[in-house]
Amino acid sequence: MRSVLVTGASTGIGRATTAALVAARFHVWATVRRPVDAESLRAEHGDAVTTLVMDVTDEAAVRDAGERVVASGPLFALVNNVGAALPGPLEHLPLDVFRRQLEVNLVGQLAVTQAVLPALRASRDLGQDARIVMIGSIGGRIAGPMLGAYNAAKFGLVGLCGSLRAELAPSGIRVVLVEPGRVATPIRSRGEAAGQVVSDGMPPEALARYRGQIDDAVANARRSAVHGAPPERVAAVVVRALLDRNPAPRRVVGRDARVAAALVRALPHRVLYRLTAARR
Repeated sequence: MRSVLVTGASTGIGRATTAALVAARFHVWATVRRPVDAESLRAEHGDAVTTLVMDVTDEAAVRDAGERVVASGPLFALVNNVGAALPGPLEHLPLDVFRRQLEVNLVGQLAVTQAVLPALRASRDLGQDARIVMIGSIGGRIAGPMLGAYNAAKFGLVGLCGSLRAELAPSGIRVVLVEPGRVATPIRSRGEAAGQVVSDGMPPEALARYRGQIDDAVANARRSAVHGAPPERVAAVVVRALLDRNPAPRRVVGRDARVAAALVRALPHRVLYRLTAARR
C-alpha cells in the first residue's frame, strides 16, 4: 500500500484529503498539533492512518517526524496543507504575527519537504512515482487588504513551488500547486478571532482609519464560512493530482478562484488595484 503524508489533517482540507486518500486505498501519515485530534483520526480511520503530533514551526518536531516517516520506507507523496490566516492592517500588524504566518504558510512547507525528501526519493528508486502537492491559495495570485501577511506567504509559495519543480524534475519528483478560492474551513473563524486580537491592540485613531476595511474582511470571512466550497472539493483535486499520470503543475479550485485567475491574466495592474482596494 502506498503512503502519503498530509500536514494539517485535523480539520478542513487536510481532514477531507485524509478521508479521500483512505477511500482511494492509500495509507496516510497525518500530522496534527493536538493529541485529541490524533485520537479522532485514528477512531475514524483505524490503521489506515498513522498520526504525527507536531507543529510545522517546530524544527525539532518536524525533524523527528521526518525521521520516523523515512525509517518506515518509501513515501509516494507529500501533501503540504497546513496554513493560517491572521488578518490585520500591515501598518499595525505585530511583526511576530507577520513572522508566524510566514513560518506556518511558507517556511514550514519547506521544512517538512526537506524532512521527507529521502522517503520520496526512495519511492523513485523503486521505479514508482513520487509527488509533492502544495495547498496554496488564489491569494497567491491576487492580493487585497487585511491579509497582507497571508498573501505574502502564498505568493512566496508560488515561487517555492516553481523552484522545487525545476530542481526535482531531474529526479522524477513532480510538484503540484493547488490554489483554492473560498473554502468553508475553520481557518476563517480562527483568523477572525486572531484578527480581533490585532484590532484590540490598535490605537483608536488607527482603528477608525481602517474600520471599513476591517469590517469588509470580517464579512468576507463569514461569507466564506457559509458559502465557500466544501473542503471535499479540494480534496478531490488533490487525489486527482496524485493519480493522474501527467498532472498540471497548477490547479485552481472553485468558481471564484477561476474568475480571479482570469482577471489577473486579462486586466492591467492599475485596474486590478482599483478592484482590490476596499473602502477607506
